[in-house]
Amino acid sequence: MRRIPSFPALRAFEAAARLGSFARASEELHLTPSAVSHQIRALERWFGRALFRRANRQATLTPDGGRLLAGLTGAFDAIEAICAELGPPPAALAAALAVHCTPSFAAKWLGPRLPAFVEAHPGIAIHLSTSADPVDLGRHAEIDILIAYGRPPRGPGLTVESLGPEEIAALCTPAVARAAQPDAAGPIGPFARLDSSFSPVRWPDWFARNGLPMPTGAAGAAFDRGSLVISAAAQGLGVALETLRFARDELAAGQLVRLGGGRAASLTRDLHFICYRERDGALEKIRAFRRWLLDVEAESRAGAARGAET
Repeated sequence: MRRIPSFPALRAFEAAARLGSFARASEELHLTPSAVSHQIRALERWFGRALFRRANRQATLTPDGGRLLAGLTGAFDAIEAICAELGPPPAALAAALAVHCTPSFAAKWLGPRLPAFVEAHPGIAIHLSTSADPVDLGRHAEIDILIAYGRPPRGPGLTVESLGPEEIAALCTPAVARAAQPDAAGPIGPFARLDSSFSPVRWPDWFARNGLPMPTGAAGAAFDRGSLVISAAAQGLGVALETLRFARDELAAGQLVRLGGGRAASLTRDLHFICYRERDGALEKIRAFRRWLLDVEAESRAGAARGAET
């Protein structure tokens, strides 16, 4: 057995040392800065010596860290070279499409629909990656299309297009809805509010939209992604303020309903954005995936509208 530390720890160290920044290494590796820091500290414990000097929120290599970087650079170059030699030819790489989005969008919207794209475009291999952190396409050449969430990114040479307006509603189980509003014609009483940490739409927006005072009591549980908020609401833990784009299956199955029925107003926002480099806009794989995204979302909204009418 080879006596070497964990490869992820070595990879985190190499990226941080090469880029001169834990934050930039986290972006390249699609990890959080704390995860990169944890990996490097584990490596330092394995060696029993410091690899970085940390002071004033800056980290510089120690002499031992410099020796390790010099050795890893050659080793990683050799690994990259043999992988390129054994990997698919350039023509196959050109037909691959790297898509990056948030975990919730992948789990609740894109993932279930992706087989249809693969079937319709067998010549395009999808490489899907996810993270909750913002991604800069200017620094991630390995990503072809980014589906950004929240605030649309800005930058030179970047094409950004909304995936369409989304309805954000207060969603809960029928039992929670009855407890908050025993009389269907009466006012909505207190309820446990479930929060999504990354959502730009907050509970004060919903209360203001419905002309209701914002409760002074503490909210219920908070989660770091919309899919978890939807799941918690479906388990009866409280009321989620989330996009219907993530909750259409639960609504169709009757697991979730709108709090207040049709009398409580929803919010409408553009929350997901298709992003790619302007220079890549003419590539057929980019054009095909963009068209498919917009067509499927339009069909999904039309189906939801028909369901609401019935």
